[in-house]
Amino acid sequence: MNYPAQAIAQHGYILVFLIVLAEACGFPVPAALILVAAGAAAAAHILNPLLAVLSGLAAMMLGDSLLFFVGRHTGWALLGVLCRLSLNPETCILRSAESFYKRGRLTLVFSKFVPGLNTMAPPLAGTMKMKFPQFLQLDFLGASLYILAYGSVGYLFRDLLAKIGHGVENASHIVTGLVLAVIVVFLLYHIVQYARYTASGTVPRIAVEELARKLASSEKDSLILVDVRSHGYYDAGAARIAGSIRVEPNRLPKELENLPKDKDIYVYCT
Repeated sequence: MNYPAQAIAQHGYILVFLIVLAEACGFPVPAALILVAAGAAAAAHILNPLLAVLSGLAAMMLGDSLLFFVGRHTGWALLGVLCRLSLNPETCILRSAESFYKRGRLTLVFSKFVPGLNTMAPPLAGTMKMKFPQFLQLDFLGASLYILAYGSVGYLFRDLLAKIGHGVENASHIVTGLVLAVIVVFLLYHIVQYARYTASGTVPRIAVEELARKLASSEKDSLILVDVRSHGYYDAGAARIAGSIRVEPNRLPKELENLPKDKDIYVYCT
């Protein structure tokens, strides 16, 4: 039995609950690995399979519900915090939101299997004003698939995992070297990406006061103000800045074809 399975044998369902809860809350912990180990422990009759599944499911639903309500009350501020380690937090948020634009609420069903999106989906659903009962149904389905998938791997391949764990113990110095090499490559990759991002610059911005001055002057005829807020913050009766036009962000390429090319375009989003 590998090390995580041994840890589960000693600490039981509490360890499964805490680690899955931590991942659901956005902490970088290996919940999938623990679920695989829990499945192996269940196959070895160390844990009760049903109680192990219920422990993981309760933890994931609790963490997701917490992020859902925090997202609903803080808006996109929480998404910015979760994306803080990204090279471009805005891109991180928009890529997650794009999944909802393309696939709708079913994003919650498969989001657990997509790194990054697994943490972003619950608060994003909250910011987009999804009804909580509907969120619970879809999140329950997604969490069940995730827990059963990884738990089944451990349950069905317990002997293979035990052999791998034994091999790791016999070659721990090799594994340590590989882990260090992966860390170095990971850091170098992010350094290079950060250098490329800073070199390319960011989208130019304008202060609210400066834009208000332009709109109140003769310059207003030479500019277009565009509202590109996400659908979660916009409906037919939403208030807009006077003189602005509405553009759907999920249809942006087609919408841009209808905008004049001889004027400066200023956009504001959520």
